[in-house]
Amino acid sequence: MATSKQPVTVPTDVNVDDFLAAVADDRRRADAQRLRAIMGEVTGEPAAMWGPSIVGFGSYHYTYESGRSGDAPLVGFSPRKQQLVVYLVGGFEERYGAVLARLGSHRTGKGCLYLKRLDDVDQSALRELLDRTMRVHKGVDRASKR
Repeated sequence: MATSKQPVTVPTDVNVDDFLAAVADDRRRADAQRLRAIMGEVTGEPAAMWGPSIVGFGSYHYTYESGRSGDAPLVGFSPRKQQLVVYLVGGFEERYGAVLARLGSHRTGKGCLYLKRLDDVDQSALRELLDRTMRVHKGVDRASKR
């Protein structure tokens, strides 16, 4: 009998303030608190913990071609030991190349933006990436190639 795998990234009752206060590195903790404020401003949504380590804002429902579906935060981040991981719309590297060119020091992965320090990136470009991701997830905007 097949069993469906339950998603790990679901909203929890963990307090976001407590989670961020437990970030060991002072600079990473300060960056995480600033990023929380930025994401809250951009989305207009409160921060909530998704799974054990993602601070997410708002939510959207997705359905893959396989039929698998679930909910995920519109945008989110995780203050990891080596960097901040920002969760954006999949394929953002191809979609928003011009914005990434303005961003500054970063690395990318599938749907993830890796930042060493928040001070090393252009805040306007970061806000634009967050806004575009939120709009795509809400179905308000198509994912452009600009």
